[in-house]
Amino acid sequence: MFKRNLIATAILVAVALPLGLQPLDASARTKRSGTETTETSSAAESSFSAIPASALRKYSFTFKQLGAIDPLQLRGVDPIIGVPFSIPTDEVVTAVKLKLDMAYSPSLITHLSHLKLMVNGELAATIPLPKEQAGSSLVREVSIDPRLITDFNRLNLQFIGHYTLECEDPFHSSLWLNISNLSSIEFTVTPLSVQNDLALLPAPFFDRRDGRRLELPFVFASSPSNSTLEAAGIVSSWIGALASYRGAWFPANLNTLPTDDVIVFATNDEKPANMPVPTINGPSISIASHPQDSRYKILYVMGRDAAELRTAATALSLGRTTFSGQTAQITKLEALKVRQPYDAPNWIASDRKVKFGELATIEDLNVAGYSPDLVRLNMRLPPDLFGWKSAGIPVDLKYRYTPRPRPDKSTLNININRNYITSYPLEAFPRTDTGADVMSRFVNRLLPDQLLPAEENFHLPINQIPARSQLQFHFHFDYPKVGACKDVLLDNIRAAVDPDSSLDISGFPHYIRMPNLAAFSNSGFPFTRMADLSETAVVMPDTPGASDIGTYLSLMGRMGESTGLPVYGITVGKSADAEKYSAKDLLLLGSSTNQPLLSQWANHMPFSASGQIRTFSLAEWVIRRMPWYEEPQGDNAPVVKLSSITLNRDAVLYGFESPLKSGRSVVAIVSDKTVGMADVLNALMDSELVSKIHGSLAIIRGKEIDSMSVGNHYFVGSLPPWTAVRWFFAGNSWFMAMLLIGVAVLLGGVMYTVLRQQAAKRMKK
Repeated sequence: MFKRNLIATAILVAVALPLGLQPLDASARTKRSGTETTETSSAAESSFSAIPASALRKYSFTFKQLGAIDPLQLRGVDPIIGVPFSIPTDEVVTAVKLKLDMAYSPSLITHLSHLKLMVNGELAATIPLPKEQAGSSLVREVSIDPRLITDFNRLNLQFIGHYTLECEDPFHSSLWLNISNLSSIEFTVTPLSVQNDLALLPAPFFDRRDGRRLELPFVFASSPSNSTLEAAGIVSSWIGALASYRGAWFPANLNTLPTDDVIVFATNDEKPANMPVPTINGPSISIASHPQDSRYKILYVMGRDAAELRTAATALSLGRTTFSGQTAQITKLEALKVRQPYDAPNWIASDRKVKFGELATIEDLNVAGYSPDLVRLNMRLPPDLFGWKSAGIPVDLKYRYTPRPRPDKSTLNININRNYITSYPLEAFPRTDTGADVMSRFVNRLLPDQLLPAEENFHLPINQIPARSQLQFHFHFDYPKVGACKDVLLDNIRAAVDPDSSLDISGFPHYIRMPNLAAFSNSGFPFTRMADLSETAVVMPDTPGASDIGTYLSLMGRMGESTGLPVYGITVGKSADAEKYSAKDLLLLGSSTNQPLLSQWANHMPFSASGQIRTFSLAEWVIRRMPWYEEPQGDNAPVVKLSSITLNRDAVLYGFESPLKSGRSVVAIVSDKTVGMADVLNALMDSELVSKIHGSLAIIRGKEIDSMSVGNHYFVGSLPPWTAVRWFFAGNSWFMAMLLIGVAVLLGGVMYTVLRQQAAKRMKK
């Protein structure tokens, strides 16, 4: 294997020049986020003699960053578990170091027990488990031969454990080894330059093999127009969708060209100063080497005017696979599909059943072994599903498994985000004392793969499911106990969730109480209700700086990551144009000094800035404690003053109903400090921090987040008539009481009148 990889490496180097992948001899890229250092080394240290190694770069990933949400737990005599990792196209790995934070059982027999490390099925190293260090946490560093590394890889850890020299129970409680998910794998790499060819797009600006957070600068003229920002938003949302879970930052640069891979936006009227821009003859894209450092590339998105620039940006995000050469002219762009509400490619469809095969690959739906990994289905639900008084989301589950030889405690456990939902027993074939009976033989003929099919129907409690959720299926197989020296661990256990299994949310109306910052931070709602953001307007500051533009671009990247679609329908404007956007949901960016709407709409906001005094409406506080109290409106509304919050230190994220049109929403991101916006973006891209954002107002100070529900609330969406009536009375019990009293008084009055008339008739007789 080593020889074969060495030959492959030599071939790679031999073809590097004609393919445009050329060795670099200076420091590597440092703009991608991650734990990185740069060091100088001699060529002798490199495993690839043809590659000059005058500058090597190091970076590392923890197992948690690679997808291990929990620590790795190995149980039994021969368990195996692993994590995937990948290497960017423009890098050659010269060294790999694994740092394991681990602990193991003190009952293990030292000379029989060890930990095997395998990369792509090849043995990379073995780690002994000495008795002296058992039962305590320790760190092991292991070097891995870089010739084992390819583009896409999997590191597997196999625990070989024994506790006795005599007959042993393969699942004895003393057979355990734990590995922290903070263990890491460190790479030392030499970068390769890339040829100027559009056919390689989105590389080198985005590489799907690179698991680090992307940081890609955008370059503009000193004052980019709204139309230019719209075109840039389309491109950033496209790349944000590609980056997916990694996250992506898009720093904005005005008339400056950073030394990195960059994307430049230019028209005849808006050209970044002091840098070369190709001749613009229409909507086009072009790639060129960086004038200051040929290792980096510049992607030019160009048009003679704003309309052509938008055409070029749209074509780039749609038809990139058709481009080739150094420059491509866009001669025709077909009309884009008209989007419908809730049709985002990344979201569970709201108008039909969705099969599990649409959410995961066949390989991901299959497991093996007595203690298999979970079958995981990642789901993105519309955050405004209304499931009040419903049984939940119906699931039609079909699965297969190796039948048990006799009835036991084997089960299929179903969780949502680690929260238990239900369980089903894994049945055995009917058997007799003498062997398989007639029914068993008949079933065996029908099932040549020896997997027993089963089908169950259950419901997922919709009120317990966030917009981003993971449906988890755990096949737990009970190990048959035959007796001392008779227990043999056979690797013949298989199970699979059928890709034809389905779930259906089409029966749920869309109705949600707003403002709801949890829906915004997790799914970009309400803006992503239309996947192309055609009903969204971004209101920029009157004089936006690089920080404001970078915030906008990164937010568009988040929208693309949520929906899986570029924001072709986005509108960008200034505060003076706000009235034009009354029919849209508004995303408001800026500070107390450059965003006039913050003062103009102060009476409509749960948070307003006036000097150093911050005011919050107490309407909901009053209503929760005195439901019969009706909040005064306008200037008479009760407020509380909080002087401890200052925009020159904090970033504030808050939502409220649009003052321009009822039922429309505004989400404002405000900070007077440059890094304040960066704090918001970091919180939105951090899975741990984003869970702290909820309610109608979130105050963000670094990694500290305080969320609360203040101000007035409203509802977005619609309900069926009968459901709407029930929902109204459920939330207004006092109205029901008043209605009943009114009906009683009315009936009493009618009865009194009728009885008086009857009494008068009897008196006349």
